[in-house]
Amino acid sequence: MASSTTTTRPCPSSSFQFGVSVSFFYPHCRFAHLSTGIVEFTKRQLPSSSSNNLRLKLGLERLQSGGRAISGAVLCSSERPRRGPSVNKEDPNPQNVDLPRALPKRKKKPYPIPFKKIQREAKRERKLAEQGIEKPLKPPKNGLLVPDLIPLAHEVLDAWKVLIKGVAQLVHVIPVHACSECSEVHVAQAGHLIQSCRGSTSAQRHGFHLWIKGSINDVLIPIESYHLYDPFGRRIKHETRFEYERIPAVVELCIQAGVDIPEYPSRRRTNPIRMVGKKVIDRGGFVEEPKPWRSRSSSILCDLDTYRAFERYPPPQPEDVQKIAQETVDAYDFVRSGVEELMRKYTVKACGYCSEVHVGPWGHNAKLCGAFKHQWRDGKHGWQDATLDEVLPPNYVWHVRDPKGPPLTGVLRRFYGKAPAVVEMCMHAGAQVPDKYKPLMRLDIIIPDSDEARSVA
Repeated sequence: MASSTTTTRPCPSSSFQFGVSVSFFYPHCRFAHLSTGIVEFTKRQLPSSSSNNLRLKLGLERLQSGGRAISGAVLCSSERPRRGPSVNKEDPNPQNVDLPRALPKRKKKPYPIPFKKIQREAKRERKLAEQGIEKPLKPPKNGLLVPDLIPLAHEVLDAWKVLIKGVAQLVHVIPVHACSECSEVHVAQAGHLIQSCRGSTSAQRHGFHLWIKGSINDVLIPIESYHLYDPFGRRIKHETRFEYERIPAVVELCIQAGVDIPEYPSRRRTNPIRMVGKKVIDRGGFVEEPKPWRSRSSSILCDLDTYRAFERYPPPQPEDVQKIAQETVDAYDFVRSGVEELMRKYTVKACGYCSEVHVGPWGHNAKLCGAFKHQWRDGKHGWQDATLDEVLPPNYVWHVRDPKGPPLTGVLRRFYGKAPAVVEMCMHAGAQVPDKYKPLMRLDIIIPDSDEARSVA
């Protein structure tokens, strides 16, 4: 390679120069050798108006070396290249997950849907109502069924029956403890020693729980709703609340989604309802609800409710416990996923202050709310869209790795995990835990001894 001579000359601006000879080889390029003679980098003062813009300089130098003219183009930047924004990718398979923080009881629950989106939808509907334009409604918002969800509603109801039967049988063989002063539940041979009781007499017991024998309602928290023959008919008033029967909210949701139960009839419309704003202009008239004779001891109704389920189902055989536990946890997982899919179409309302749930397009007017500042609302509920955990509460309990071992203590509280009561009970009976619950249970954390807990970071 011919030698290159570098000549230094003064520059009006701050600059530096050097000579370089580089060889490159690119398999898909015709040029196999590139020589650069004088390369000059110059940094100029940018105007204040464009100080944040990137200025590029294209220099062309010709160097006479050995009778050949070699051209080189260098692209220089007057600013340091910026790095791209850092992206924090969430781990798809986390090892340990903390439970969501408990919401304060002296405050309204957050809206599942952003409040600004609710305001935009209300403003759009108000503009259409001022112009006299009907609200565009699709099934099931217009009172018609969604045909694709009818089979799912039947499957969810069948899984709900299996879930109630399985939990009622497992309660006979798996010990369940409930605190008589608060809502704490524990699944193990003995109650834990964590001082977390908030009952009326908890100060006298220094926060220790007062354990009694639990029931199926401590594992499956009963959430009931009024059964409506016509969800788009007359609203339930405080004076007429005893004319409607209360059934599990899951069952009411399946009935409105297309399941026909003779004891709980439901109106099936063939013509859609019409609305202008929030006013119904055509609902096909009011129809009186038929009142067939129903018995609480009916076999169909007993399978849908947890009422006296412990007495109806006898203890299982020892060889069938593991099978029943696996069927129960599978049914629980299917009910949650099925109810979540039905709630994407069918409206379910929940009170923003208490645990009341109503299945239908509008909430009822019964003045039964006794939560925070109910005097300001005259006992009426603050209705908003419900979440899955409000319709089917998971009821998290402390996870116990050895049910026959020593009880859990408050010193090692931060090392323990939690799981839904149904999952914890089925796991103690020999069922396989679904993968989505393992991060909550913290199965990969080694629990230290009580003396070692202070030295653990």
